[in-house]
Amino acid sequence: MLILNSSETIFVTLISYGGNPRAHVLSVTYVKGGTALNVIPPYVEFGGTLRSLTTEGLHQLQRRMKQVIEGQAAVHRCNAYINMENEGYPAYPAVVNDESLNLHVQRIGSLLLGPRNVKMGQKVMAGEDFAFYQEKIPGIMLSIGIRNEKLGSIHSPHSPHFFLDEDVLPIGAALHTALAEIYLNEHHQSVEQ
Repeated sequence: MLILNSSETIFVTLISYGGNPRAHVLSVTYVKGGTALNVIPPYVEFGGTLRSLTTEGLHQLQRRMKQVIEGQAAVHRCNAYINMENEGYPAYPAVVNDESLNLHVQRIGSLLLGPRNVKMGQKVMAGEDFAFYQEKIPGIMLSIGIRNEKLGSIHSPHSPHFFLDEDVLPIGAALHTALAEIYLNEHHQSVEQ
């Protein structure tokens, strides 16, 4: 959340601090301010999300955003209050799949479903609780394709038109079972010790 107090208009620009600009996203998702077209409001509040492909990248983006906003507020003789906590919760770290588990999923998925049915997904900058687990133990997040144009299952889970082709559920259950069973069989000696 950001609250700006001013009798002047302020325009804030966040310039890329270096690195790959496609590895970071800043989304302003709400703006609250005045109610009249001809009156400058005493304050403006806006907020949104910051996302990065790495947790360190997220921390760098947070620091840079704070620098830019405070600097622009000072230039315009404004006060800026920046709160990057989401109702007392920490920012989501990046989801980074463990390389050895990734290879395990590729191998078992290829055995079960055939190599042409196992594809590397695109990197995405989603906020995901699973990342907190990955800070404690190695983990992997995977997706099981559900697209079925004949049934109309073509929209992403965040779409209001999302429809699940339930025929994929046994495939997903079999894949998860095989992943766990083979992993445990291959690593049972290290677990027993």
